[in-house]
Amino acid sequence: MSTNNGYAPGLEGIVAAETELSHVDGLKGELIIAGFPLARLAANATFEEAVFLLWNGRLPTQIELADLKQELAELRPLPIATVDLLHEATKARTNPMDALRMAAATLDLGSGSADSLTTAKMIVARVATIVATTHRLRQGEEPVAPDPALSHAANFLFMLTGEAPSDARVRGLETYLNTVVDHGLNASTFAARVIVATQSDLVSAITGAIGALKGPLHGGAPGPALDTVFEIGRADRAEAVLQAKLDAGERLMGFGHRVYKVRDPRAEVLGAAAEQMFRADGDMALYELAKSVEETAVRLLAVHKPGRNLQTNVEFYTALLLHGLGLDTDIFTPTFAIGRTAGWLAHCFEQMKYGRLIRPQSRYTGVMDRVWVPIGQR
Repeated sequence: MSTNNGYAPGLEGIVAAETELSHVDGLKGELIIAGFPLARLAANATFEEAVFLLWNGRLPTQIELADLKQELAELRPLPIATVDLLHEATKARTNPMDALRMAAATLDLGSGSADSLTTAKMIVARVATIVATTHRLRQGEEPVAPDPALSHAANFLFMLTGEAPSDARVRGLETYLNTVVDHGLNASTFAARVIVATQSDLVSAITGAIGALKGPLHGGAPGPALDTVFEIGRADRAEAVLQAKLDAGERLMGFGHRVYKVRDPRAEVLGAAAEQMFRADGDMALYELAKSVEETAVRLLAVHKPGRNLQTNVEFYTALLLHGLGLDTDIFTPTFAIGRTAGWLAHCFEQMKYGRLIRPQSRYTGVMDRVWVPIGQR
């Protein structure tokens, strides 16, 4: 909300960029990705198709898609220095988001004078390898080399476990990555655009974006939403447990969103994806429990906080879906970064075409006309 003289704390309500990448309407609960309603894109596209769409403004042909998959496959292995860094980060008990931030800055090692598009493909390919490698090392296991025959989503799951994933799990992860690939001018996307607007490089921009995502006010914490489901345990306990939390003034994790004043469209898409995946290759009892908890929470919130319209947000079904894929809670946010990296890079390309430095004004509120006092008289 703007105040006098055009000052808007946190730049709230200020339009700082025009984009063809995504449109977010919080009042309608609408998310459009490069012209596609989210549900239409997320559930049908491969992740590589979503990447091509954001970077080119259209869907790829079969040949273009095959070429992109081949290029990503060739770029997926990490530089030796990056792997060494991840080993050291593991010894120091570094959390996965910090490890990702550190390793991201090394992504272009050995790439020479690669053009921006090749560098972008390298970043997309290697971010997933970094997350999988970090996870393996933290489990006391050796990293699994990527399989050039697998897609991006399938490769990530393969590098985590060393086992070829089912089609249902690959589709579940692809839907998730497509769902989070872009979401307007959020904090990490804005950070990437600010950095690349200085004519800095793409690796610097993505490293900065990861740093912004790491902050809890932006990246969030999907894990606690599922913790509540596990705490409840049985559908017949949902109302009592949730009511006790509300009475104690606790926030129900996975509900309410700063932008969306109705049900988060990403929750809608991921809820459907979770049901499809759990039904084909998972624990349907857990899905049914989560669904019951969701319905009870929304009903109680409507009574406890009337007029707020606190609906299910993306964190609730993110937690359920990623848990169903076998991911540990500590790599939920790094996995989000795997998807969002493609969107960050698309915004970088847009900003590079725009070619203007982002330089907002600030308002000085300090004292004026201070008198200098020599150090011996202070």
